[in-house]
Amino acid sequence: MKIINTKNHKIISVKMAKLLCVIFTSFAFLSPLISVAQETKTITLNDAISLGLTNSKTLKLSKSKVDKAISVYNQTLDKALPSAKASAIYNHAEIPNNVLQLGPGDPVRLPKRADAFIGTLSIQELIFAGNKLKYAKESTDLLKKITELDVDKSKQDVSLAIINSYLNLYKLDHSKEVINQNIAAIDTQLKQTNRFFDQGLVTKNDVLRLQLQRSNIELTGLDLDKNRNIVNYNLDILLGLQENTIIKTAPFNIADNQKMGFVDYLDSAMLNRVEIKQMDFRAGVNDRNIASIKADKLPTLGAGVSAYYLNPKGFIPNQNEFITPLTIGATLSWNISNLFTTKNKVAEATIDKNETLINKNILMDNIKLDVNRNYETYLQSLKRIDVISASIAQAQENDKIVTSKYQNNIASITDRIDADTQLFQAKINLEIAKADAQIAYYNLLRSAGIELNR
Repeated sequence: MKIINTKNHKIISVKMAKLLCVIFTSFAFLSPLISVAQETKTITLNDAISLGLTNSKTLKLSKSKVDKAISVYNQTLDKALPSAKASAIYNHAEIPNNVLQLGPGDPVRLPKRADAFIGTLSIQELIFAGNKLKYAKESTDLLKKITELDVDKSKQDVSLAIINSYLNLYKLDHSKEVINQNIAAIDTQLKQTNRFFDQGLVTKNDVLRLQLQRSNIELTGLDLDKNRNIVNYNLDILLGLQENTIIKTAPFNIADNQKMGFVDYLDSAMLNRVEIKQMDFRAGVNDRNIASIKADKLPTLGAGVSAYYLNPKGFIPNQNEFITPLTIGATLSWNISNLFTTKNKVAEATIDKNETLINKNILMDNIKLDVNRNYETYLQSLKRIDVISASIAQAQENDKIVTSKYQNNIASITDRIDADTQLFQAKINLEIAKADAQIAYYNLLRSAGIELNR
């Protein structure tokens, strides 16, 4: 007969219940963490630019400035509308001394008190003021266009910031790939070197040197991971993504870049740079300002219609107890002193315009320097890629030769590590050079006034 220990059975049941409670509590705690797991997105460069422009807070601020400029322009248009005013007045008079004796005849007797209800309606229209309103509308329209060009400039600036961050992430990703490849090659080499050590062909120091090289490469990889996390977070902010999104870069082909001569890029800059267009608009604003000041010399003509309602009884009219006079008038005014005082104002406004033209010439010179610098930088970056590509082929051939010599115990472990390091560094340099060339290309497009999100 089997005896069941109920006391032990109860103890086991209590322990199982506590264990299940801990398990369920753990799942409840981890479930929100699982729900916010990091999302990985593979994004092309063009997609990154489009996404960043859509979510850019800088662009939203620039567009709000355009809306403000449009509102100011509409307010200027409103000034061309007739002005209309309406008013209602109530007066009550107490007249203690209401008898007026003007001569030997009967005195004039006034009431002890009196009320008056007066209503007015007037409409005024400015007919001519030296075209000042026309110049104001044209100036405001030009200022609105300058603000709209600020949006285009902001688009280019935001696009370039996204491009730099994206290509920096590309550098880190591909450098990490090369590091992983190098670590794999070192591991293979370590296995072979350990076999050589067991056979007495190499020393323990040779093994340690390979292990040290592997550790140094791992440390480089850790630095890359840290920098990648920083760049990835910054790019998440720029693109308006969740801040824990892991961005994977997509490959690009430098051969797809549009190739033009220096003169073509320079002509494009002179034609398309936003800053030059803005200077032209500012010169236009200066012209309107000069014309508006000169218009002060001319007379001003206006016309108006006014209607009055007078009722001593109240606002509700009774027959023959109110009058409604109507007036129509025209006003011609001329400030003759402006014929003598405006010349100095015109001189100041003319100086402002000349300064705008000088600043435009300075700007054009700086743009030429900018285009030339970016063009030369781009050409050098392409040549650098060719040189590094050739050095990789040389490093690969050298690595094969040294590996063969090392396997035949002709070359030392130092020679083997040096050859491997040279190949490893050349591969990283190539990926960095490709990204740098692409950055240089977009800087060239930016200086030439060509849209970056094409």
